[in-house]
Amino acid sequence: MSNNNNRNKTMVPEAKAAMNRFKMEAANEVGVQLKDGYNGELTSRQAGSIGGQMVKKMIKKYEEDLANGQ
Repeated sequence: MSNNNNRNKTMVPEAKAAMNRFKMEAANEVGVQLKDGYNGELTSRQAGSIGGQMVKKMIKKYEEDLANGQ
């Protein structure tokens, strides 16, 4: 079944480069080497580790912003 919704679409297109840098930083922190472009050879565990690290960092930033009244 084909789904035309691209779930990986950046909500703010101008942020795409920054999100890619963020993803590379998170991957580096969990010890996964990413290459530019398609990384289809990643295991589910590796991809999950990267995504989990990204979420962890986003939550930390949000909590810091809340604590600072932003």
